[in-house]
Amino acid sequence: MNREMISRLAHADHPIAAPLDDASVGELLDHGIPRGDERVLDLGCGGGEWLLRALAARPQLRAEGVDISEASLTRAHEAAVGLGVQDRLTLHQQDASGFTSPHPFDLVLCVGSTHAFGGLLPTLAAARKHLAPGGRVLVGDGFWEREPSPEAVDMLGDFDDLATTVDRVVADGWTPVHGHVSTRHELDAYEWAWTGSLSAWALDHPDDPGSAQALEAATTHRSEWLRVYRDTLGFVCLVLRSS
Repeated sequence: MNREMISRLAHADHPIAAPLDDASVGELLDHGIPRGDERVLDLGCGGGEWLLRALAARPQLRAEGVDISEASLTRAHEAAVGLGVQDRLTLHQQDASGFTSPHPFDLVLCVGSTHAFGGLLPTLAAARKHLAPGGRVLVGDGFWEREPSPEAVDMLGDFDDLATTVDRVVADGWTPVHGHVSTRHELDAYEWAWTGSLSAWALDHPDDPGSAQALEAATTHRSEWLRVYRDTLGFVCLVLRSS
């Protein structure tokens, strides 16, 4: 079982691949696309959940998503057809870091996928290339709530604390116009959903060749979360405008 399939199964009950509940997602979209007729780009869209929610609630919106996963984009297209929004959604199968477009976007999204660009500031640099004048960026990334262990840094990356993270964004020429720090409930709910959905699938499919691997992945992830980073990792989403 490859990593992509494990991720798909793990997100079955939490299609937003970040520690955010539905209300938080809706609020962030409201701040990112206040008019409702914007053109939106998601860099690293996965199954397109952010775009699907935005399109379903805003009949004048147009959106594009970029991802390397053919399976994820197929799911996004099928879901768009089910919602009747497929005519307003364009999907591109390619590395998001190399994506180019003939037109700019009013909102550029990248939540939980900054690793694809090499970190938060490189992600913002990539987003800026696609941004229309007066447009906004919605970015989500981790930060350290308290001093992490060396094991946590090795596992997840060398984040800053929240204040330093925002300071670096501002120094890079951006002004936050909205933000959301994931609550303990959101963080825990995401991890329980990730490990629980994967474990449940493994238990429900004992004869599948990937069952043992899926259960092992869920067990390992749960142990790492509870023992290594639960008390140190936070997650912040920022809605930004270019200063």
